[in-house]
Amino acid sequence: MQKTAKVLLQKLKTIERNRVYLYIVVYLLWGILMNAFGHYTEIAKFTYWWQIIPTYILYMVPISILLRGYDFFTQYAYGLVAMALLEFGGYTMGTSYIYPNNFLDKTFGPHVFALAMALFFALYFPLGNMLVNKLYKLLFAKNKK
Repeated sequence: MQKTAKVLLQKLKTIERNRVYLYIVVYLLWGILMNAFGHYTEIAKFTYWWQIIPTYILYMVPISILLRGYDFFTQYAYGLVAMALLEFGGYTMGTSYIYPNNFLDKTFGPHVFALAMALFFALYFPLGNMLVNKLYKLLFAKNKK
């Protein structure tokens, strides 16, 4: 267990600084947009706007960094575990608000909301890693010709 923790910590320490900044910008914008979308469509929202910062930057960015390098489905599977814990915890503690009779409840039933959200948001990790990688190459990679 201690060896695994060292490997994970080393992975966080060795990532390029510009790549970390890209992760922060991408996930912060993503969080703002998704919270606004959830509020606008009356699906779900954070209780307080500032929850975007600890959720998207302090929780999701490090997980994305740890998962980068794995294939899409491995990232999704680990991301599903991470998001299930986050979604379940957020709704249990009341830090996220579920609008009554939202379209997910109407489509799938009221008892599977957290599962549906975890299944959806787990896609953030592989998609976020792909997006940050493409942006990093576009903005910071030196052209070798």
